[in-house]
Amino acid sequence: MQKMLLCRAQELSPTLTTIITNFPSLNPNPSETPMRTCRFSSLSFLRFFRPTSHTQVRFFRPLIPQSTSRLPPSFSRQHIFASCSSSASPVSFVDEKEGEENWDFPKNGNEAFAFEDGDGVFAGNDMKHLVAPEMEVKELEELPEQWRRSKLAWLCKELPAHKPGTLIRILNAQRKWLRQEDATYLAVHCMRIRENETGFRVYKWMMQQHWYRFDFALATKLADYMGKERKFAKCREIFDDIINQGRVPSESTFHILIVAYLSAPIQGCLDEACSIYNRMIQLGGYQPRLSLHNSLFRALLSKPGGSSKYYLKQAEFIFHNLETCSLEIQKDIYSGLIWLHSYQDTVDKQRIKSLRKMMREAGMEEGREVFVSILRACSKEGDIVEAERTWTKLHASDGGIPSQAFVYKMEVYAKVGEFMKSLEVFRQMQKYFGSASVAGYHKIIEVLCKSQQMDLAESLMKEFIESGKKPLMPSYIELTDMYLNLSLHDKLESTFLECLEKCRPNRTIYNIYLNSLVKVGNRGKAEEIFNQMHGNGTIGVNAKSCNTILDGYLSSGDLLKAEKTYDLMCQKKYEIESPLMEKLEYVLSLSRKEVKKPVSLKFSKEQREILVGLVLGGLRIDSDEERKNHMIRFEFNQDSVTHSILKRHIHDQYHEWLHPSSKSSAGNEDIPHKFSTISHSYFGFYADQFWPRGQPVIPKLIHRWLSPLVLAYWYMYGGYRTSSGDILLKLKGSLEGVEKVVKTMKAKSLNCRVKRKGRVFWIGFLGSDSVWFWKLVEPYILDDLKDFLKAGSDTTKDYAVDSQNINFDSKSDSDEKASDYNEEDNL
Repeated sequence: MQKMLLCRAQELSPTLTTIITNFPSLNPNPSETPMRTCRFSSLSFLRFFRPTSHTQVRFFRPLIPQSTSRLPPSFSRQHIFASCSSSASPVSFVDEKEGEENWDFPKNGNEAFAFEDGDGVFAGNDMKHLVAPEMEVKELEELPEQWRRSKLAWLCKELPAHKPGTLIRILNAQRKWLRQEDATYLAVHCMRIRENETGFRVYKWMMQQHWYRFDFALATKLADYMGKERKFAKCREIFDDIINQGRVPSESTFHILIVAYLSAPIQGCLDEACSIYNRMIQLGGYQPRLSLHNSLFRALLSKPGGSSKYYLKQAEFIFHNLETCSLEIQKDIYSGLIWLHSYQDTVDKQRIKSLRKMMREAGMEEGREVFVSILRACSKEGDIVEAERTWTKLHASDGGIPSQAFVYKMEVYAKVGEFMKSLEVFRQMQKYFGSASVAGYHKIIEVLCKSQQMDLAESLMKEFIESGKKPLMPSYIELTDMYLNLSLHDKLESTFLECLEKCRPNRTIYNIYLNSLVKVGNRGKAEEIFNQMHGNGTIGVNAKSCNTILDGYLSSGDLLKAEKTYDLMCQKKYEIESPLMEKLEYVLSLSRKEVKKPVSLKFSKEQREILVGLVLGGLRIDSDEERKNHMIRFEFNQDSVTHSILKRHIHDQYHEWLHPSSKSSAGNEDIPHKFSTISHSYFGFYADQFWPRGQPVIPKLIHRWLSPLVLAYWYMYGGYRTSSGDILLKLKGSLEGVEKVVKTMKAKSLNCRVKRKGRVFWIGFLGSDSVWFWKLVEPYILDDLKDFLKAGSDTTKDYAVDSQNINFDSKSDSDEKASDYNEEDNL
């Protein structure tokens, strides 16, 4: 048997040759470094195109523009993927009352770019002949000692068959005789037989031994294998190890890691792919392959325009690299770059003009995407001449006219005040398609309301409602805003009530109605509406709401309530309008010795419990290097209706703690899917209890904190309801911590079952147990989420989420079988 093992080990793979020892370090000598380079004009030009970031990072990890909040500079990036994966959420779908978070798509034309040559990641099929160091590994028969050959052969057989814990124990038992060369052979053998996870664990075990010497060739080979299996987290871990050793990763590792990120359907992966791409050029000096340029550019344009527009600088950088390296620039690259420019708030017309000229010089015809992009740019500038010229070309092109082109043409005419021509375009759209699109209705009603064409706007609104299309909320907002400007307060009220019957409550329309009530002097009704907004977590109040009701109290002489509103605004750090502040200073001087200033911040009892629930559900707390200041990072799944409702409530709850870049600007009430608090020492208790070393931990005193309110927010942020009505909660931490949570649940008469998948524990309330759990948390669930999250009811597939094949009757999976997606999912 022993002889068979030896022979089998020898047959698994041919011997590789020598290690390249002169691979470049972080300070390479250009005369000695065998790098591939391309013709760049200057490093300063590269830095010009280096994208701005919302996070402060080290020099060697540039990031690109994101729609995330800007983080304070005191925070370093720890455990990158815990931060960039999206928070999991109870994925739900909108019911008959539409959700406000769906407006942007039809209203702003946030369509994704349409590629002419189909879609796909091309760089994944272009990995042959990538530059990588070669390595030499002694075969078993080359070892002089028979006993060493036997033991290594035995380890080669045993290690792949065991779970991670057992594997480490076996390796620890061999410490007395295992050497660097032996462990290297074990890792390489595992890669030869495609047991790359085992090879990775052997490599990590090697790094902890006193005799370990960094092996660049081994690290490169293992990183490449992990990346090819799309295990981007492990590939990135080895990539960072190489950097920390003062070496530059090989071209193959850069290429494969970028492809792994692009292949992963996880939020944040695209940003990391861009970061690695930039470092590949600026740090490594490599010339990426054409397929890699194209794949990354395609990924930038794969999102709707409202999201993709933040990647303009990165797209320009890729275009610059293609130009300077004399690589083929495909038509989709030109069209895509024009498409990105057209989505910018301030359109660079000269850049678009130069790109169109380049297309013509390259012998490429402008397609439908280019014409639509030009119309989009014209709609922002009010360039009616260029718009009509482009419309003629679009009409003559193949493929027909997309609905969004009609919307942009309507907007062009509206910009120059020709609203009747906008109406003509709308009727043309109806005739062309048989019926107008939702975006078409939104735009024409917006145009007519802004021009105060009340009869036409009402007629089209009635037509819109009868068509059965949704969402209706944007058009209701335009109508009520028009009535407010025309002082038609009775019509405004009836439209507001009609809106509540058909749509989900929305803060914007509530603010308009509140303003109307204050203007007509109906203080009692205004106070009732304000309290209703403040008490409803889905709607909430903001600075505008508070200033409106404060104006009402001051105008009516109700000074006591004005003072209470002022105190609320101080607590929430809302800005008070200057005219109101002048009145307030006089009022407060009568009852107080000095005007009250915002006091030192502290959490309320409700805020403390909500935070515990969110942290259990996957919320992340980052600490600076000295662990003196800490920052809470709120991340919500942008594809989840449930998270879209919850995020506004959480944003309001912690408004006074938010970083200035995370607060809504005047006139813009959109809440980002990622926002963060300021860096503050007050969060130290929660960081020490739940994130002591940058990893999630279940505190020893967790049994004291699992109140119904905590469980409710844990469920809303990090829970699921299955199609059968069962409730699942996701939790990360140690087995001992999970046992404490389960024990506490049972003490509350909540029976539950636990299933482990990789590093994640699932706590399941099944059957009647889910009903008991629901009864406990229902009073604390947001009203608009109760239909989505209610347990034990007959649910349709549309209202539930797949339980991801969580079978509580089977044995728990080990870490050995956990994928990167499970490990890095920051639910």
